[in-house]
Amino acid sequence: MYDVIIIGAGTAGIAAYKEALKHTNNLLIINDGPWDTTCARVGCMPSKVLISSANRAHEMQNLNGLGIRAKVEMDTSQVMQHVQQLRDRFTRATLKDVDLWPSEHKISGRAEFINHNTIQVNGTHYQAKYFILAVGSTPVIDETLKDKLGENLISSDDIFELKQLPQSLAVIGSGVIAIELAQAMHRLGVQTDIFARSRKVGTLTSSHLQTQAQEILSQELNFHFETLPQSYKKTAKGVEITFVENSQNHTLTVDYVLFATGRKSLLTTLKLENIDPQYSDLKNIKIDPLTKQMKDLTIYIVGDAHTTTPIQHEAAYAGRSAIQHCFKQSSADVLSPLTPIGIVFSSPQMASVGQNTKQLEVSDIAFVTGFADYTKQGRAIVNAQNQGAIEIYIDIKTRKILGAEFFTYAAEHLAHLLAWLIDEGASVDDALEKPFYHPTIEEGLRTALKHARRQLSLS
Repeated sequence: MYDVIIIGAGTAGIAAYKEALKHTNNLLIINDGPWDTTCARVGCMPSKVLISSANRAHEMQNLNGLGIRAKVEMDTSQVMQHVQQLRDRFTRATLKDVDLWPSEHKISGRAEFINHNTIQVNGTHYQAKYFILAVGSTPVIDETLKDKLGENLISSDDIFELKQLPQSLAVIGSGVIAIELAQAMHRLGVQTDIFARSRKVGTLTSSHLQTQAQEILSQELNFHFETLPQSYKKTAKGVEITFVENSQNHTLTVDYVLFATGRKSLLTTLKLENIDPQYSDLKNIKIDPLTKQMKDLTIYIVGDAHTTTPIQHEAAYAGRSAIQHCFKQSSADVLSPLTPIGIVFSSPQMASVGQNTKQLEVSDIAFVTGFADYTKQGRAIVNAQNQGAIEIYIDIKTRKILGAEFFTYAAEHLAHLLAWLIDEGASVDDALEKPFYHPTIEEGLRTALKHARRQLSLS
């Protein structure tokens, strides 16, 4: 019997394996598919390569705000090769690390549970005191539609395998992945249409910032809000889509349809129902939010397999934390929860730190909102990137920073600064004692913090 068996070799699984080696060599890691990570292969890294190329192209073609006139000729024929070359570089780094692991620790194959402490892989049974389930997730796809459209229907995984940029693309969805990929494709010259079930874009829960995001992004992107295609037909020219908008019938033909409506857990591949029939429905799985342990079992679920925060650093953190709990068996020894931080790499960027507006509005916490308008922010104007705004939420009683939401350029950097302050339990007064260099984008944080402090003095 092994001390621990880890199923899945993505970010969470790799972190769990490295942590487990500190405690035992009597372990096994099992993986079905490539021995790299979603992040490196089809997620964070290739998407940011694509976005970086797209944003640079957009900047070169939009220099008027900097007092520059230029004629720019774009050749985007090598973009996908560039994405794939860097993607392969990132995955090679991961695979090189995995190749150094002892061969007796690794098995390729699909694991299925026989009972709570026994799995089967390639016809052989293995037992362990503890199991770490880090099987990850896969894009949601309409299988019936896939059969109908074939290679013309793609997922957010498939898009990075395209040899060339398409001429046209229909994106189904308006969440994080949909917005990032749609805007990148549009900026690279792809005729892109976005079909959204609602009017919401990205992750912003602040009604004010959400409205701004809808308005600003709609100036650039072709949204079909509250509209989904009624039919799809594969033709010699691509995919013919019919839809109704403003009570009018429309037809659109595109090279590809990108389904970007979310991801689903791969826990369904493990036959958890053999542990307990109720686990045939993943909604019935009860997991401790801190330890990630399944109720009454020595089984832990980490990473994208079961989470509301499918984020790389959260997955790695959960993998390490679960192993620590396995070998110490004390809640006091578990790593403290990370301050939540999420970033959408749209342009302008969206970000959320700590508690967002929606969470605070349903809580019993009295708070004020500090606001900064980035259309008037000095450095943003200088950079010709003066769009959007930020909100920072302050506890009225304790004056501590509770969270923030951002819709502005460089939100990824502002979000990190606020996350670190929240993690330290900083108050609005503590934050305003920090140095703010002039002129910088970060000065907008001070504007929002001062706005909040003025409200506190009146409350």
